[in-house]
Amino acid sequence: MKNNNWKAGTVLVILAACFWGSMGIFVRKLAAYGFNSIQIVSVRVTLAALVFCIILFAKDREGFKISLRDIPLFFGLGFGSILFFTVCYFSAIKIMSLSAAAILLYTSPIWIMLMSALFFHEKMNKRKLVALVLAFGGCVMVSGISGEGIPLIGLLFGLGSGIGYGLYSILGTIALRKYSPFTVTAYTFLLAAAGSWLICDLKDMMSKFTRAENLTGLVLLCVLTALVTAVIPFLAYTMGLRTLEASKAGILATIEPLVATIIGIVYFSEPLTVFSGIGIFLILGAVVILNRKSS
Repeated sequence: MKNNNWKAGTVLVILAACFWGSMGIFVRKLAAYGFNSIQIVSVRVTLAALVFCIILFAKDREGFKISLRDIPLFFGLGFGSILFFTVCYFSAIKIMSLSAAAILLYTSPIWIMLMSALFFHEKMNKRKLVALVLAFGGCVMVSGISGEGIPLIGLLFGLGSGIGYGLYSILGTIALRKYSPFTVTAYTFLLAAAGSWLICDLKDMMSKFTRAENLTGLVLLCVLTALVTAVIPFLAYTMGLRTLEASKAGILATIEPLVATIIGIVYFSEPLTVFSGIGIFLILGAVVILNRKSS
């Protein structure tokens, strides 16, 4: 039974990573309707927040009760992590290839390591230093040392997405000590949605809906974006963590940039250069090394 639970957890985490890897398709389709990166983020997190709140209401209404002293923590999760990292990631997707954006997003374990050393006083070791060197070299290769790489602003957006994504693990670890995953997720996305409304130019965003030639198709696309890139993968990943160690789940989740790369090549006909390929393996190697247990 335990082995079956482990297999189920593995499947759930891989499923989550595959859904996250498809994010570029939805971002570019919504961009074709005229939505900018921040507006796409707003649509995604707002609809996801609504679904997560419905789930929390159905499972545990008491889960809506949080301590006032923890409000800054949830603001950090909503604004500093989810909102910041998705704006950066969606902006990166529009500037560079899906593979490059996804790989830069997956520098997050490196940032987690540095923030853990800063906030939790975790010690550095040789394994972590090797991972840092590999990740840095991978970022250089992905950015394009041949002169045909991504622009500097794209690199900064990509690294910003990794930092914001890593911050979620740090703050989420603290929040999960006191609250259920459903409470953490619901409040995180609620605050991320509220923050997105302040910066997305709501009037302009709503005008894109009113001017849409196929409003039904656009609304359906928005709902699918929230379900496929947020609700389903977050729930699958959370359920997977019940039977898997976080380190193993983290390694399995690195399938996401590979999925994004395959989608970029097959769906968008994006080229995969030798340098980008080497960079991909260097960064994935850093993530694997970082997540391995010491002998």
